[in-house]
Amino acid sequence: MQELVKTDASEQIKSFQDFLESFYYSQIVENLRKDNKFVIVDFVELSKFDIDLANELLENPEDTIKAIELSIEQFDLENIKGFKVRFKNLPSNQKIMIRNIRSKHINKLMYAEGIVRQKSDVRPQVTAAKFECPVCGNIINVLQLNGSFKEPSKCGCGRKGKFVLLCKELVDAQGIVLEEVPESLEGGEQPKRINILLKDDLVSPLSEKKTNPGSKISVVGVIKEVPIILKTGSKSTRFDLMVEGNYIEAVEETFYEVKISEEEEQKIIDLSQDPELFSKLIASAAPSIYGYGKVKEALLLQLVGGVRKVRIDKVVSRGDTHILLVGDPGSGKSVMLKRIGTMAPKGRYVSGRGVSGAGLTASVVKDEFLKGWSLEAGALVLASNGICCIDEMDKMTPEDRDAMHEALEQQTISISKANIQATLISRTTVLAAANPKFGRFDPYGIIAEQIDMPPALINRFDLIFPIKDLPDETRDEKMASHILKLHQNPDIYEPEIPTDFLRKYIAYAKQKFDPSITNRALQEIKDFYLKMRLSGGVEEGIKAIPISARQLEALVRLTEASARLRLSNKATEEDAKRAIELVEYCLMEVGLDKETGKIDIDRITTGIPASQRSHISVVKEIINDLESKVGKSIPIDDVIEEAKNKGIEEAKAEEVLEKLRRVGEVFEPRRGFLSKI
Repeated sequence: MQELVKTDASEQIKSFQDFLESFYYSQIVENLRKDNKFVIVDFVELSKFDIDLANELLENPEDTIKAIELSIEQFDLENIKGFKVRFKNLPSNQKIMIRNIRSKHINKLMYAEGIVRQKSDVRPQVTAAKFECPVCGNIINVLQLNGSFKEPSKCGCGRKGKFVLLCKELVDAQGIVLEEVPESLEGGEQPKRINILLKDDLVSPLSEKKTNPGSKISVVGVIKEVPIILKTGSKSTRFDLMVEGNYIEAVEETFYEVKISEEEEQKIIDLSQDPELFSKLIASAAPSIYGYGKVKEALLLQLVGGVRKVRIDKVVSRGDTHILLVGDPGSGKSVMLKRIGTMAPKGRYVSGRGVSGAGLTASVVKDEFLKGWSLEAGALVLASNGICCIDEMDKMTPEDRDAMHEALEQQTISISKANIQATLISRTTVLAAANPKFGRFDPYGIIAEQIDMPPALINRFDLIFPIKDLPDETRDEKMASHILKLHQNPDIYEPEIPTDFLRKYIAYAKQKFDPSITNRALQEIKDFYLKMRLSGGVEEGIKAIPISARQLEALVRLTEASARLRLSNKATEEDAKRAIELVEYCLMEVGLDKETGKIDIDRITTGIPASQRSHISVVKEIINDLESKVGKSIPIDDVIEEAKNKGIEEAKAEEVLEKLRRVGEVFEPRRGFLSKI
């Protein structure tokens, strides 16, 4: 058996016993009563009590931790055996970046921060085993300190091998992979990873929540070397590194976990009573960007979100609001995304050009530490219960964009690869930005044709804001003054509400309020929806669709978010009007058909407005009539002439014929003629 501690072990155990009795005895008793066989010790308190013990813990952690656990077992308490001690608040000089771990750090107590990328299942691990010698009956206890299971090499009677296994001690164990946080990197550095081994209470259901993929955590533990086994079965001279975890602390919180003091709570309630609440919040959302009041208001409502509902038939209605910003280069889209990412406690920022489908959703990877295939979560999973900001979304490949469909609407990500069938939760709010296909935004064009994205994906966004950079003397003068003053004095536009306080205000709203919609608010939404549905004009029997059920659900979410932002559990008529104003603004900006002067949602969802669908219908009818008169080969000039007679301009008729060619309904057997397929 390995020697536990140094020669002064008894003194050390006695010192630890005195320390625990003075500071943690009542906590130990309370934890035992709750069946929690661990106690969290503050390193600062230990160093104040005895600096030598604290230093010994850092330099020789394994033996020192065994000594302190032995000291606990000296207490006359029931079921005290196997009690664990966890240490927090290590000095800052014990913090180490994963990339800086070297051989001199082995067997030292350190702590590191990072993001959990992978996690194994919880499995039992043998810590000790008892063997019986079949010759003399001697009982041999063998500690299982390394990864491989060990049997006694020899008995006292001289027998070698073939001992009888009597029993073994098991603990729950789990492996996680910790990756460096992006903020800590410089230049072109790639984030490094390290394997963490967790045991006992660190894998309890409560602790497991801290180590879900995507969580940002701080791990206190002992750095260990792990032998690399060669293909021949022998050990390599090189070793892998791992950390045997002692304590885990969540670094990054969701809005629901942000701690708010009583004093801060009172300040939040006072602010909510301010008649200028919304204008103050909007002014503080992104003060460095001039204008875009409606966009900023929508982003604030997005941060608080609506109420997630699970119906009796298990159908889930998401509470998260997805927003897409489409606009000219240099209009401040990326700055707004970065700002919102910093305001949310759990935010992820990715750029479309450098992200893959697996990087957004999930991928299956082979990992030696976790053994076999494991799931690696992407940005949308990592940002669950937070916000994911996707910049340059138009630069993503079609396959990667397709991977987002399920995540946006169902808020789950299903994966079936390498014999792994899994559904990951992705309750993530998405804020995306895209540039127009042809570089600059055409205010008269159809938005679906200007964004290099499938209409089905565009349609999943609740609000779409075109951000246009159009010359305007008055606005340009104000914007120029704003930007130049900002360069002259970076702190001149300090937000009226400080960022930290704004974050806590939003967190408080999400934690405490789940508003329900009043009857008057429901009636307001219903009246608007029906009025919009009736406003669609009719073109040759084809009715424009000004609004759909998706926008109706968006109205509900925005109404609830408005009530939350006011710190109210009742969504009133006022909240409904605020939501209607935002949705109507977006519909006017992206859904207005210039030909008819009517709002047509198909401009967004399909890229083909009702006026164009009516033209298609008329031209197809003309082709059918001419086919019955002249045969299979129909002169194109005749089709265009007939279309002009029915009020369709030549350019529009040619555009329709081109669309019919693209979808494969007609073809040109020879120049100047077309035939139906």
